[in-house]
Amino acid sequence: MAEFELDYDYLEETLLQLLAIPSPVGLTDAVARYTANQLDTMGIPFEMTRRGAIRATLKGKQPRPARAIVAHLDTLGAMVRELKPNGRLAIVPIGHWSARFSEGCRLTIFTDNKQIRGTCLPLKTSGHAFGEEVDVQPSNWDQVEVRVDVSARSAMDLEAAGFRVGDFIAFDPNTEITPAGYITSRYLDDKAAVAALLTACKAIQDHGLTPPVDAHPLFTITEEVGTGASAALHGDIAEMVSMDIAIGAPGQNTDEHAVTICMRDMSGPFDYHLTRKLIGIAEKYSIGHRRDVFRYYRCDGAAAVEAGNDIRTALIGFGADASHAYERTHRSALTALARLTTHYILSKPVAARDEQKMASIDGFTEQLKPEEMEVPNTPLPIPHDFMEELLTTTKPHSPGKKSKK
Repeated sequence: MAEFELDYDYLEETLLQLLAIPSPVGLTDAVARYTANQLDTMGIPFEMTRRGAIRATLKGKQPRPARAIVAHLDTLGAMVRELKPNGRLAIVPIGHWSARFSEGCRLTIFTDNKQIRGTCLPLKTSGHAFGEEVDVQPSNWDQVEVRVDVSARSAMDLEAAGFRVGDFIAFDPNTEITPAGYITSRYLDDKAAVAALLTACKAIQDHGLTPPVDAHPLFTITEEVGTGASAALHGDIAEMVSMDIAIGAPGQNTDEHAVTICMRDMSGPFDYHLTRKLIGIAEKYSIGHRRDVFRYYRCDGAAAVEAGNDIRTALIGFGADASHAYERTHRSALTALARLTTHYILSKPVAARDEQKMASIDGFTEQLKPEEMEVPNTPLPIPHDFMEELLTTTKPHSPGKKSKK
């Protein structure tokens, strides 16, 4: 397969537009509509679930065994827990993230009738009022509150202004792209991968390419709370590759300038054959990549398998720093992710046998051949053989004699 150009300008502009749309879990209708419109513009057919997950179809030369490539539209966020007597809002997180990364951030509260701006602050913020207490207060969600940009000095004032328990909160992304290609923003997880997947779809459409089997780009809306790809799959899908953020940190092998192929996460190892297929594609097309293992991580693949789907799963991601905080990646990582995704969609399936859910052993995959299975243990002698001989040849001490020193 010849190499082809990806439209990076489209990738970057799509990412910026996605970041401009607030989409904490539960408030995803707008971002789902945006993504559906992008697919429609490209002439890619799609269907939507009741709540807004999207399953698109890139028609292949044959329908099965089909594959899915999934990225999630939802992000982290927060929700109002209490209208406080001091005229501020107590909040709880949507998704799993640390309260320390909420402190000092500007945000929008979505009330029933309007949007109101505010700031998330620790309970003790002003050093002029609290002195050193500012530096020693704990960091957790009970230690922060939202200062709203309306005149409110009591819970009654908040209620009169339209605030209610259960209002959604979206924190500002604070996006910046440097001339050197670094991209810093909240919610790169997973809007950067969504932009990369849409770019891969655009490349296939622009070049008039036909995948060998049906490929289904999936866009889920509840990954951050653990249920993402449990919906929108169907029985023809045999392989599923999740596209997500990859974690660069001490002790990890991920790099901000490459795509990561994850070997396992909290849910266990990913499919042996699908993972190595992706590694082979990256090597063949000289795509900068790293292998890694994530100890505190789960993705759409886990949700799909836990929902009862018998599919091969794998995880690829753009290398990034500070996940679920103020994230940073590089354009080279996004380009590598989009290239790997495009080549995967255009590659043959792992096994033709996967066309059927249940089949004979004919065509079943093989990881180790019998001649490759070496037994590393040294065989131990049988105790009876050497103990019997020792007992018959050992002479007992004569009674009454003392041993010489």
